[in-house]
Amino acid sequence: MPIQVFVQRLISFSPSETAETKRETLQDYNWNLQQLNSGEINFSQSKEKVAIVNFWATWCPPCVAEMPSFQKLYDAYGDKVDFYFVTSENPEKIVSFMTKNGYSLPIFLQTYAAPKQLESNALPTTYVISKTGEIVIDEEGAADWNSKKMRELLDQLLTK
Repeated sequence: MPIQVFVQRLISFSPSETAETKRETLQDYNWNLQQLNSGEINFSQSKEKVAIVNFWATWCPPCVAEMPSFQKLYDAYGDKVDFYFVTSENPEKIVSFMTKNGYSLPIFLQTYAAPKQLESNALPTTYVISKTGEIVIDEEGAADWNSKKMRELLDQLLTK
């Protein structure tokens, strides 16, 4: 797995923004999530906010490969953007992984199905959602989330 993670990091580029004419708007924000080591929350708390939803797993090399860039992005934007790192893995395994790697990302356990527009069969899959509910990025596979391009996009979404 370390070799697969290394290769994924080498080939990861900035995520691609969906063309404005092809963007979907999230219709349903009603989604209960269990926060790791905390209570249940509803995704509706992110309505009218910029949100990033990432579906991932500790056993997935592309997921592991993009985590350092996500940590840097979260460190810079965690107080302005709602981040959701969603997994269906065993909580003890997740805690061990997060501790071992020094990550402080907000982890949520998926106990209910995601809204239809946020469903994917691929890991990792990441969605960037604007304040108006537009799905600005719908990215499958590893990406460099801490790129200049990504930060510029988030800055732009936060000012709208």
